[in-house]
Amino acid sequence: MPGTLRWLEGTPIHEFGTTFGIPWLQGQHQPLKTRFNCFGKEDVEVPIQSWVTAYWPDGTVKWTGHAIFSTGTPDENYEVRATTSVDSDHSSDDRADGRAQNSKVAEISVSEDPAQNVITVNTGKIVACFSTRGNFPIRCITSVNGKVTGRNGRLVLLSQPAPSDEPTEVSRKRENFEGRVEEAIVEQCGPIRAVVALKGRHHSTDEGGHKPWLPFTLRLYLYAGSACIRMMHTIIYDGDMETDFIRGIGVRFDIPLQADPLYNRHIRISGVDGGVLSEAVQGVTGLRRDPGLSVRQAQTFGKPTPPIEEWDTTVSSRLHWVPSWNDYSLTQLSPDGFNVRKRAKAGCSWVNIPGGTRSDGLVYLGGATGGGLAVGLRDFWERCPTGVDIRDAASDQGALTIWLYSPCAPALDLRQYHDGLGQDTYDQQLDALNITYEDWEPSLGTPYGIAKTSELYLMSLDETPDQKTFSELSQFIRRPPVLLLDSETIHQTKAFGDTWCPQYRIIPSPVTKSIQEHLAFLFDFHKSQISQRRWYGFWDHGDIMHAYDEDRHTWRYDIGGYAWDNSELSPDLWLWLYFLQTGRADVYRMAEALTRHTGEVDVYHLGPYKGLGTRHGVQHWSDSCKQARISNALYRKYFYYLSGGDERVGELLQEVLDTEQAILTLDPYRKVRKDKATYQPDATALSISLGTDWSALAAAWLIEFERRGPRWEEAKKKLLASIKGIGNLTNGFVTGTASYNLATGEISPPAQDPDNKGVVQISHLSAMFGLFEVCAEIVDTFYREVTGGFERAWLEYCVYFNGTNREQIERFGVGFGKLQLRQGHSRLTAYAAHRLRDHVLAKRAWEQFHLKGGYGPEDGYGPDTNWKSRAVSTENAMVPVTEATWVSTNISSLYGIGAIQNLALIGDYYEEHRESGSGKAALDTKGVVEEV
Repeated sequence: MPGTLRWLEGTPIHEFGTTFGIPWLQGQHQPLKTRFNCFGKEDVEVPIQSWVTAYWPDGTVKWTGHAIFSTGTPDENYEVRATTSVDSDHSSDDRADGRAQNSKVAEISVSEDPAQNVITVNTGKIVACFSTRGNFPIRCITSVNGKVTGRNGRLVLLSQPAPSDEPTEVSRKRENFEGRVEEAIVEQCGPIRAVVALKGRHHSTDEGGHKPWLPFTLRLYLYAGSACIRMMHTIIYDGDMETDFIRGIGVRFDIPLQADPLYNRHIRISGVDGGVLSEAVQGVTGLRRDPGLSVRQAQTFGKPTPPIEEWDTTVSSRLHWVPSWNDYSLTQLSPDGFNVRKRAKAGCSWVNIPGGTRSDGLVYLGGATGGGLAVGLRDFWERCPTGVDIRDAASDQGALTIWLYSPCAPALDLRQYHDGLGQDTYDQQLDALNITYEDWEPSLGTPYGIAKTSELYLMSLDETPDQKTFSELSQFIRRPPVLLLDSETIHQTKAFGDTWCPQYRIIPSPVTKSIQEHLAFLFDFHKSQISQRRWYGFWDHGDIMHAYDEDRHTWRYDIGGYAWDNSELSPDLWLWLYFLQTGRADVYRMAEALTRHTGEVDVYHLGPYKGLGTRHGVQHWSDSCKQARISNALYRKYFYYLSGGDERVGELLQEVLDTEQAILTLDPYRKVRKDKATYQPDATALSISLGTDWSALAAAWLIEFERRGPRWEEAKKKLLASIKGIGNLTNGFVTGTASYNLATGEISPPAQDPDNKGVVQISHLSAMFGLFEVCAEIVDTFYREVTGGFERAWLEYCVYFNGTNREQIERFGVGFGKLQLRQGHSRLTAYAAHRLRDHVLAKRAWEQFHLKGGYGPEDGYGPDTNWKSRAVSTENAMVPVTEATWVSTNISSLYGIGAIQNLALIGDYYEEHRESGSGKAALDTKGVVEEV
């Protein structure tokens, strides 16, 4: 079932190799008997490399990743076709190192020399040498013409033992580190795409200095026919927040310059929206004497100047009096401004260069004939404080540094933002929760184990780029091209389930039109708040805020649990589902940034809490509530599969398989459980929530199973054991909590109900962190295994959560009481209506979504919602902003998810309101749905 692949934001000017993902119908393609071919304009075949990223339960291909080589002039769209192949050499590989088919381009080559500790990759345009050990991860980049454009690529780190705002001899003591490679892995070896992962730690350059720390992973992506290297740079903080203050994080290269005289060496630094600072190390323009038009034009555009003998002698004879500019620096300390300066040499004063607002983050140093290296950081100004440095441009070897965290900014202070205010006991902490909404606990607001991944591009250039080319390259880095399959084809495969649908499939009516307008308003408003409220920074970029303070006309950035959102109530799901529905490029970019942030900064990757995420708070790690609901693998899967299997996100999906060990270490309910005085976590009977805990564990198992990762058999075993156990509970999901066996995955009744008589324990949060999506996928994936208890348990939860008190008592003996988030839970009713073909339930679901019959402020956006924003008056805000005081990110997320899923599940019932059906499900003992 071929579909059309299109560029997310139009056909790019430059393309240096692209990776993308494609879903396939179940039962259609066997992994070792399928051949993939790619076709571009006029059905011309394009060389492609293919690999499988996910499988259906029957073993057929579910998702594939593909790479196409650098063509220089990309086509507007592409099509990948799958055919049965009897030649296993041309079938898709079921591993990440899938081979190419029908290659009509010089293939990329990868070789390893253990004796020299080097991995060499030849793309046909460059040869890159990567160290498998030592302090220079990127030893050398050489062009196909033999020009060394960059060498000694290394990671630099600066730290200090005290914060910058406490000026003492201790705080002024800085220590220098370099990243040392300790492990190298070739993750993909061509022939279209190669991926090399280098892992290590930062080691002090001072004798007797700090122990090695700050583990890093560099992933280097190279494509056949490309002179560009994409580099994903990941660090994990493993320091002591009281004594380890990061002052600078950078990547530095040495640039050979001896091939060009000073006047033929060039600097390019990107400015605002494609703007360029374009200078020569020794400028010959603007002088009192004119060297000649051809000389000036050549230098301006980065070309070799005519021989100096052809210059006007009034200049050539006095060239030694013209200063050479050895050093350049750009510093972006805020999202609103950058400064640029240069100097002749160390010991001389800096000369300021007019700065600007937001630099694109690309810098080049090189010569007109010798070439050089351009290095760029994606989302440069959004991740401030950042910077670029050029040093020794007037010597035979210059140095180029791009700062992921600028040393010109105060050192990173990761300590807790308050001292606890005397919250020494659980009772005090719960009391404080009732005023600031923060769950605080000594020592648990720790940054130990959080991560940060940055995306960089290294461009080897045989000659200095002219201003237009450099501007285009800076825009490439700002928005790397993305190839995506059309939403209709994705939907038809059901690879992301069928609880969403493309926009054009929505049945038109005044009400559905209004819903879509509301969806657009909510996305556009939250997107505008990112820009207006400056939600940027090294740790913050990608996240959004939780709740608004209408009195101060600001989001509650400083109020306990109301500040950073940290995936609360699944904004990740909302954005990805909205992208799938609309195909909007800006939605994709916002969802991508959120995925990168929440999977890295909001989750622990080392230490005792590895696999857990942190609840919403003033700092991304400050709240003491560490839970699996935040680290849910479901939030990463959309980007993972659409991107063709992003390797860093793949690591994150694997990490959370061990989340259960962290739950054993830190009981999520230690402050509120009734038996907290006696409860001891037990690996054979661990108390977990059947909502937020189990859904996260199940999501990790399900994704590991479909990826056929190294632990897929264990994951499948635990998943099937757990769904069987849930199905055997008298009250199913309504039980609320259960006992879980870490070794087997078995679920048994909770400790307070050993005889399984039935417990009712309902939380409004249980189904709002991916439980709906996980259960729906489990029912579809393991339909034979779930027929019976599990499906019955899930459908009952869907029917009765928003049911009437009478209905709840009839089934469970007690009512559920007053619950919240009624609008968000309407999709559960919609799912039951769809599954049971019950039109009365469908009508009820829409009434719940629109909050007919009364609602509270925590239920959702009601019929009297204004659906407008307004400008805040000048005296009430520091900068021009808009506000919608009624907006809550919690409710926006649930409205968005509910609207999208309801329109997909029961959109065709909306206008009909047929009265057939009972409004509740009846299931026989085998779990087969029956009409009542």
